Amino acid sequence: MIKILVLFSVFFLCANFSFSQFPYSSKSKKAIKLFEKARSAPMQNINPESNIPDFKLGIEFANKAIEKDPNFWEAHVLAAELNEKNRDLEKAIFHYKKALNIHPTHSINSKTNFFLATCELKIGLYTDALKNIELFIRNPNAVEEWLSKAREMEANARFAMIALKNPIPFDPINLGEGINSIYPEYYPSITVDGKTMLFTRRLPINNSSQFQEDFFVSQSNENQNWGVAEPMQKNVNTINNEGAPTISSDGKSLIFVACCDESGDYGYGRAGFGSCDLFYTKKLGNNWLTPINLPGNVNSRNWETQPSLSADGKTLYFIRGVRNKEGKKESDIYVSRLENDGKWSAAERLPNTINTPYAEESVHIHPDGKTLYFASRGHLGMGGSDLFVSRIDKNGNWSKAENLGYPINTLFDENSLMVSAKGDIAFLASNRPGGYGDLDIYYFNLPDEIKPTKTFYFDGLVFDLKTRKALAGHFQLIDIESGQVVIISDADKIDGSFMVALPINRDYAISVSYPGYFPYSLNFNLSIPDGQENYHLDIPLNPETSEVENVLSNVFFDVNQSKIRETSKIELLEFVAYLKENPQHKIELGGHTDSRGNSTDNLILSSERAKSVYGFLVSNGIDANRLSYKGYGSTQTIISDIEIEKMQSDEEKEKAHQKNRRTVYKIIL
Repeated sequence: MIKILVLFSVFFLCANFSFSQFPYSSKSKKAIKLFEKARSAPMQNINPESNIPDFKLGIEFANKAIEKDPNFWEAHVLAAELNEKNRDLEKAIFHYKKALNIHPTHSINSKTNFFLATCELKIGLYTDALKNIELFIRNPNAVEEWLSKAREMEANARFAMIALKNPIPFDPINLGEGINSIYPEYYPSITVDGKTMLFTRRLPINNSSQFQEDFFVSQSNENQNWGVAEPMQKNVNTINNEGAPTISSDGKSLIFVACCDESGDYGYGRAGFGSCDLFYTKKLGNNWLTPINLPGNVNSRNWETQPSLSADGKTLYFIRGVRNKEGKKESDIYVSRLENDGKWSAAERLPNTINTPYAEESVHIHPDGKTLYFASRGHLGMGGSDLFVSRIDKNGNWSKAENLGYPINTLFDENSLMVSAKGDIAFLASNRPGGYGDLDIYYFNLPDEIKPTKTFYFDGLVFDLKTRKALAGHFQLIDIESGQVVIISDADKIDGSFMVALPINRDYAISVSYPGYFPYSLNFNLSIPDGQENYHLDIPLNPETSEVENVLSNVFFDVNQSKIRETSKIELLEFVAYLKENPQHKIELGGHTDSRGNSTDNLILSSERAKSVYGFLVSNGIDANRLSYKGYGSTQTIISDIEIEKMQSDEEKEKAHQKNRRTVYKIIL
């Protein structure tokens, strides 16, 4: 909801009304004297620790003035203002209404109606607020500078009234004592397989009244129950504050925020640019490396916080806060992209379809890479900070922010939303009855209309075909239809494992390389059956020998054509790079067809296809003397016609024929 501005400083109480002009409406000298004390008491009694005026003392004097003269409307207005500043909105509303009942026209410009509507919106009295704000807007003497704010308030009241009449399904379930405690837990981040959750917990320092934030990690078991959360190792958790983590899809990279203390210290071994900065660490085996300030141009002298890393690890969304000319802190959502040198680019502010003049926070990019969830006080909502969703189209344009609806959003602040890769459930932090104490992390089923694209995880191992030794293979995944590279990453250096998030029901091509081994390639359709959560692929790499035939699996041709499809060029360019890195290799390219069709035609077609690949390599700088090509037609099928005929389904048979249609290469000595 649009945040109601604090229109007047606490240092100038009651500047809204001409109380200094006599005569007051009251004839009681005692009431007037108490009224004057109520005006001055707060500023004469400022708390030395918090620097906050004593509004309660002012309220006591205002109440006594009203006791002396119940119709003293100025005292009711003052009592309302003081209660509002003391955050007792119900009493503020009571006194604003009393003042209007006693003297309906005391405010010729309907200011009292404006302030009354402000309080009513804050506690969810939307119908009453709408009535009062409309009275203000219709008043020809209304303060011109307030009209735009009043119209925002009117729009919010109307939105909230409609939302209350059209609630969406929402039944949040506490994640349990493995994660939640008597202390606040918030800002969850989860790996794409849904098995590891990292979150922030705020704990007291040595049983004192001071607190600090640290990270805790929990693992889910086969029954999807979360185990007891353990603190992260001490080179990540320090005596300083760490918060708002975002963990990569595979759980092996972490970006988080750390803030400096009064001496400028960010924690042991850390250096920053000022205020709060983003830091980065990577997991090697079971240990996290010492975090470093995020490389590149993201951090600044302003505060950067609440990062969210895309599934491919190449795009980072985060919150940047700055001080405006009035000294007020504002926050917007920014985006940065990982460059080829491993550094993050200068951050760009997201457009005004997402960012507003008010505060945006708690940003989360879903693993589908195109659905953004965030909290904002600047879009139409229920009150406080509401949760919203926006989607990016193929042209890079973000849609207008959509409120997630009631009762996900309420008149209170909502944030810390995170959505699972499958898009069926979401997590948030909430302080509600039945919890373990303060903020707990809950999950709930996400309504269809605000779900992202369903995304599953693709995992596997890269290893030596002969020795089974794990290899940190470099791999990339391509969306075959669009030709776009969607993932570039490396398998783990210790165990050769990898795990990435991919949208389902698409055709992908994967290519893997490692020094001293032949490149590996494969294409597959990611359509996950119900009940299955991932696509697993083991990738054995062949050491470079002359006897091994290697398939260029991601080289495609149209039916009965020899022209290379555009989507094939990504793998072929990688093959070009491989040949340039290994100038000692001489290669024979072989073309193969399936057994269907005329054998002579198949032989010609296979030769023409091998020739097309040969031509591509030569045109991209490979010496023709290193290359030869040959068509084999259907003479060397991998799966025989007899085997194919025994297959039960047409789909199985077609896949077998596809396996026989291939372009291969081998080293020639």
